[in-house]
Amino acid sequence: MIILKTKREIELMRKSNQLVIKILKELASNIRPGVTTGELDLMAEKLIDRNDAMPAFKGYRGFPACVCTSLNEQVVHGIPGPVKIREGDIISIDLGVVLNGYFGDAAITVPVGKISNDAKRLLQVTYDALFKGIDQARVGNRLFDISHAIQMWVEKQKFSVVRDFVGHGIGKSLHEDPQVPNFGKPNQGVRLKEGMVLSLEPMVNVGTYQTKVKEDGWTAVTKDGKLSAHFEHTIAITKNGPDILSLLPE
Repeated sequence: MIILKTKREIELMRKSNQLVIKILKELASNIRPGVTTGELDLMAEKLIDRNDAMPAFKGYRGFPACVCTSLNEQVVHGIPGPVKIREGDIISIDLGVVLNGYFGDAAITVPVGKISNDAKRLLQVTYDALFKGIDQARVGNRLFDISHAIQMWVEKQKFSVVRDFVGHGIGKSLHEDPQVPNFGKPNQGVRLKEGMVLSLEPMVNVGTYQTKVKEDGWTAVTKDGKLSAHFEHTIAITKNGPDILSLLPE
């Protein structure tokens, strides 16, 4: 069941999503060689608490941390810990919060110092793919118009989109209907309506789209060990077009 949000609910969700982005920006400014992923998680937890919010991920189906920190070939759901970030890495940080009863969810991938040209291109293509999808999130379009736009852009750049993990609806729950794949045929899926709120999150790989989950039961990595990037925004579908709730006014 897809739950349509009122204008008031969308404004409450804007607050939770903008908090997510503010914290992500703060975390990104502290990423440098030698910092551990566990230190980033601790920083996120303090910032969430300081803003009278709650972490959305910690405890969710047993996940042990506030943020997902996924390095290099890690696609999503990397568990923070003692691993030190190194020069030349790329690190995806996925964060969710609950504020005033509504969830916010967004992700960024951050370069650490000087990165390879392939990595630079991967980050740019993934970021652009997110906005190709957002542009299709309009009243009257179909759900897979978003998916198709993301896939076509990524594959045109000779990269691949992950099939095993998808975007989702969001509201009073972290994951609501509908699921939003990053691949698919156009003119398929539910008709998009005003009041839908979706978290769009392309995950893009340099090599194969295939993934596998490590022994910890959470960390998903590319099957061929090549780099992966991840960007996510939460958007509301309005009569005036897509409204990016996780975009700061500045």
